[in-house]
Amino acid sequence: MIRVGVFGAAGRMGAMVCRAVLEDPELDLVAAVDPMHSGLDLRQLGVEASLQMARHASAFEDADVEVAVDFTVVDAARENITWCAEHGIHAVVGTTGFTPADLDDFRAQFEASSANAVIAPNFAIGAVLMLRFAELAAPWFETAEVIELHHDQKIDAPSGTALHTVERMAAASSNWAPDPTTTTVIDGARGGVAAGGIHVHSVRLRGLVAHEEVLLGTTGQSLSIRHDSYDRTSFMPGVMLAVKSVVDRPGLTVGLDPLLDL
Repeated sequence: MIRVGVFGAAGRMGAMVCRAVLEDPELDLVAAVDPMHSGLDLRQLGVEASLQMARHASAFEDADVEVAVDFTVVDAARENITWCAEHGIHAVVGTTGFTPADLDDFRAQFEASSANAVIAPNFAIGAVLMLRFAELAAPWFETAEVIELHHDQKIDAPSGTALHTVERMAAASSNWAPDPTTTTVIDGARGGVAAGGIHVHSVRLRGLVAHEEVLLGTTGQSLSIRHDSYDRTSFMPGVMLAVKSVVDRPGLTVGLDPLLDL
């Protein structure tokens, strides 16, 4: 049994992680941290565990946590990840918004630590496969655009998954046709320009969860690659995989690809 603790346990994703851990026979939920809800029992959130949320990560030490899962906000996550590295607790992180400099800092911290970390912009296994398919298709097309669609509570745009998709496509091919647009009636109508000159469009709507469509075009044909997460449960298989795998992934692992042998 792997002893698991959850940062941000009162949040929508945090509470879902708690439920997923409880349902997995190989995992044991032993601690939950949420400064804004400390003292509350997880049962009050509809999570069937008689466990009180703590204010500080020190509760993870008291409970002998082996792997900590973080779905919080980027400022809190930076502190949480550093704390895990300093205290030898493996970290699985789904919080988004980290900069390349952040990742460099985390890499150095975990290289100097007895613990490891997995940080992924998207834990939906289907989304990881979508990204790989787009990378494979890129050399065979000259034009591409990415549309990412998320719920109206997401504060960063474009999504980390969309940016990662475009970076992988641009690395797979440098033969991208220039944008033919010479006049835009409304500023931003063509979206943002990412790696390789590929345009990315961000949609924020109530009722959505997480969706992405990669559009590729060449002479006489187009290809659409789309992934849809209709519910946050779609992320749980990837999170559970990371929790079980992180101990065997030295240092920092970014993305689920290595865990899926992609």
